[in-house]
Amino acid sequence: MYSEPNGRHNVPHIHAEYQGEKAVFGLDGELIEGDFPRKQRKMVEAWITIHEDDLRANWQLLLEGQQYFKIPPLQ
Repeated sequence: MYSEPNGRHNVPHIHAEYQGEKAVFGLDGELIEGDFPRKQRKMVEAWITIHEDDLRANWQLLLEGQQYFKIPPLQ
């Protein structure tokens, strides 16, 4: 997650990467842009669900021009 001043996506979202593939997911788990293998997509969706509160807090921080905090990746 990072600030995208005048970015393409106006909804809260994250950027994910897997083996050179890049995708953008809404905080509801919807794939907005890009493509991921099915298994990895399901893992990202689960991670978003687990960390939804933290992701929304980070989104608000970014909107306010503040630094977001790190959220651990899936292991």
